[in-house]
Amino acid sequence: MSIVSPSILSADFLNLESEIEKFSDEKNLWFHLDIMDGHYVPNLTFGKTILKGIHKVTTHKLDAHLMVTNPEDYVEQLSDIGIHNFTFHWETVTHHHSLISSIKKSYDSVGISLNPATHCEIIPDDILKMIDVILVMSVNPGFGGQSFIESSIDKVKYFKSKRDELGLSFKIQVDGGVTDKNAKALRSVGADILVAGSYIFNSKSYKDSINNLR
Repeated sequence: MSIVSPSILSADFLNLESEIEKFSDEKNLWFHLDIMDGHYVPNLTFGKTILKGIHKVTTHKLDAHLMVTNPEDYVEQLSDIGIHNFTFHWETVTHHHSLISSIKKSYDSVGISLNPATHCEIIPDDILKMIDVILVMSVNPGFGGQSFIESSIDKVKYFKSKRDELGLSFKIQVDGGVTDKNAKALRSVGADILVAGSYIFNSKSYKDSINNLR
């Protein structure tokens, strides 16, 4: 079963606890946490206080997506919250090996995200062998509610072929404009984790939306 990862950015923040509790009976679900700094991306979201609060009211895995200029500064800062996966953007880092090694000391899972304009081939095989998640951005990072970029499907295909070629087990995650209209195509070419914000939180039934994605 595919993992569905509701993006908290699209939730009702005035009723965040009750929003999160609506997913309590779901299986194979991560909560996707978009941490933005207002610098790498123009938007500014939430920090450690909100993240700690979320962890207190759910047993689902927390999936932190660092859309920040300096992800290395967050590794220790967020390490005591209970975050499962820590994903940083490839474009923001110079010493990738070093950062991945640092993340692995405090988190169960480490991911790398690629912007739509970044070519898949930029990530060498030795880096793919170190990570647990590759996040294909199917919209430009920074804002929710954008339209899906169709070429993202080819990126998923690429990473699926690399995973098979190298005999690896990293998960392929897709984030941005994911709905029931493209979920089947994404799953069919190798996507394991579907991040969805507006599609889930703007629907009448979160459960039905999740089932539709699967």
